[in-house]
Amino acid sequence: MTDNENNQQANTTSTRRAFLKNSGITFGGIVIGGTIGGLLGNVKEEPTEQPAPAPVAEVANPNVALMFFTPDEYQTTNAAVERIFPEDENGPGAMELNAAIYIDHQLASQWGVNAKDYRLGPFYKPEPTQGEQIKLLRQDLFRLGLKRLDNYSSENYEKQFLDLEAEEQDGVLAAFEEGKAGSISGVSTTEFFKLLRQLTLEGVYADPMYGGNKEMLGWEMRKYPGTRMGYINEIQKKDFVELEPNSLQSHMGHS
Repeated sequence: MTDNENNQQANTTSTRRAFLKNSGITFGGIVIGGTIGGLLGNVKEEPTEQPAPAPVAEVANPNVALMFFTPDEYQTTNAAVERIFPEDENGPGAMELNAAIYIDHQLASQWGVNAKDYRLGPFYKPEPTQGEQIKLLRQDLFRLGLKRLDNYSSENYEKQFLDLEAEEQDGVLAAFEEGKAGSISGVSTTEFFKLLRQLTLEGVYADPMYGGNKEMLGWEMRKYPGTRMGYINEIQKKDFVELEPNSLQSHMGHS
């Protein structure tokens, strides 16, 4: 073997050794890298702190929700009750006192469908001293009455009742009270007005558990103490005692 051939063999051997050496490092790197990667992959991530959920808005009065009216009917009723019991220097009006909510709940109840009334007829024209003799259910009379309010307002003012000025709304309601606004399926508008007025006053002064008389402000205007178990302690005092109103809910703590 010549010197040239010996040098070529030595270079080839060196190149193979360098390749194996580098490959070993590379393979080792792959194994080690895979092992480390696996270890890293098995490391559980620390749970990140989640932001606290937004607090649920507190509902002051859960009874304030519609069970019978559509939103439009509710708005029309709100406008009508406010003209019957308007806000003045003595306190809030029927709108703020949630009288329309009271009416909604009553019409949605068994009372609204005359569940306890005799309904088989015959239906005679009542004497002035007699009560209503109407085929329509209360909830139907009220719903049709609201539609008649809008129709009568459109016929005379070219606007819906809700869009009228307060004086115009008073004029419409006065026509209903006097029975001069047509009929509601054969029933005088007077009957609708009587029902509207009755329910409005009840919504202003009934216990808040029925949806109206918001925060007992109706009672507060009348200095009415609400429902109490007795007045013995107050009666025995020499001086006049002014009592804050109590609702039926205040009795829940009694055994």
